[in-house]
Amino acid sequence: MLSTPRATRGMISTPHHLASTAGLAVLRDGGNAIEAMVAAAATIAVVYPHMNSLGGDAFWLISPPRGEPIAIAACGGAGQNATPAFYAQQGQETVPYRGPLAANTVAGLVGGWQAALTLSEEMGGRQPVARLLAEAIHYAAQGFPVSQSQAQITAAKRDELQSVPGFAETYLKDGAVRETGEIFRQPRLAESLSALAERGLDDFYRGDLARSLAGDLDRLGSPVTLDDLNRFAAQRVAPLSVDLRHARLFNHPPPTQGVASLMILGIFDRLGVTSPEGADFVHALVEAGKLAHRYRNDQVSDPAHHDGRPAEALTPEALARAAGRISFDKAVPWDDPAVPGDTVWLGAADASGLVVSYIQSIFWEYGSGVVLEDSGILWQNRGASLTVAPGSFHEIRPGRKPFHTLNPALARFGDGRVMAYGAMGGEGQPQFQSAIFGRYGFFDVPLQEAVTAPRWLLGRTWGSDSHSLKLEDRFDPDVIDRLRQLGHRIELVAPFDELAAGHGGAVVHWPNGLLEGAADPRSDGLAACF
Repeated sequence: MLSTPRATRGMISTPHHLASTAGLAVLRDGGNAIEAMVAAAATIAVVYPHMNSLGGDAFWLISPPRGEPIAIAACGGAGQNATPAFYAQQGQETVPYRGPLAANTVAGLVGGWQAALTLSEEMGGRQPVARLLAEAIHYAAQGFPVSQSQAQITAAKRDELQSVPGFAETYLKDGAVRETGEIFRQPRLAESLSALAERGLDDFYRGDLARSLAGDLDRLGSPVTLDDLNRFAAQRVAPLSVDLRHARLFNHPPPTQGVASLMILGIFDRLGVTSPEGADFVHALVEAGKLAHRYRNDQVSDPAHHDGRPAEALTPEALARAAGRISFDKAVPWDDPAVPGDTVWLGAADASGLVVSYIQSIFWEYGSGVVLEDSGILWQNRGASLTVAPGSFHEIRPGRKPFHTLNPALARFGDGRVMAYGAMGGEGQPQFQSAIFGRYGFFDVPLQEAVTAPRWLLGRTWGSDSHSLKLEDRFDPDVIDRLRQLGHRIELVAPFDELAAGHGGAVVHWPNGLLEGAADPRSDGLAACF
């Protein structure tokens, strides 16, 4: 079992080691946790292209040394031409998942970096954007070794994506999948990052780069316009929270599924489970997850168009009622539709006590698959979760924000600890968060052990349509047998398989200045510190 990295001056955890070391270098240069996060986020957008890109969305939770946590939503809405009539005119009865018609929302990620750095400046941050993007520019221009994860996902999705504009030219080599360890360069992306470093991040939305992006999107037939880019700005929003007996948890409000992540742990807190080792631990979190996911599916959408009143689901009374519906003698049947999605979670903390929980994504692996010709930027397909069905609160309309699986998590403990934690994996994100926090936060399992320990997934992620309860086969056989007796449809999966169990991480700041971090052995990650 890996030990928990500990330090006092800076800590960062990401699912790719090059992103972690890029963030660590900024911390060593005197940058704060927000600045380190931008450097890591830019780097991972280059070196993990199958999971995220500058053409995606992002969400921030920032815990300052003093004061309440701050949330930044960097998610774009549908383009002004994105309407049911538009898709009907294209001969589409649904919103496609791939191609230019799936590239239908504004990418908010870069605007989120901009908003977070504005906050950083208010806290005394002084690192220039050019410094923060330097590692990303280097790896885009000079190349980086293709990860096994990228090679596997490219092979799995090649047939589906190779005809999408820009995909084969960028991610394949003479039509073949790039092998693990092959040096991969993205010169057009390097030029775009360099433009942002020279002209500022706002260039993505209101400058030469914006005009380039809009021109390419228009030529391909995307409904996103230059005016859509011009109008975009990331927003500071009020985070949701839930009180446990020993901690207060924070997450993002709709359009994210943050309420589901909070509900699971709020319900679990009321179920009286006494150990993380037995079947009761898994069963309780799975059953709480069923209740949370059904609420999410019914209520979570763009809050500008549908007010699901998520705070009402997090009151002590609502959580107690939900806990009362859970039986330790029988599992509730489950065949609800799952929500796919891929993403990366990153966390950072510095010596001042500034702690950041951050997540960015392009929705499905390789998003829409569209790589814009001039900029080399891969565009997300987040708006594929919208629908042409009239009257639905997910109906595609200009400006409407799609439902987001993304939800970075944060905890403040009664003893003064602050914990940033999170995970990738669409439907799995709230479940993986509950496993990590459930072990560390409720039962004091060491941080790295809590991240490494076997996990489960109810439903699907990464393209599987199965509704079974997937367990990594590292669980104790007695636990597996008991879960079967309770009525769970068990499917055993390989250990340390990110395709089934996702990957996550965590960072903790203690009141005495101690920093702890954990990265997931299921990923290419690293908890880097000094």
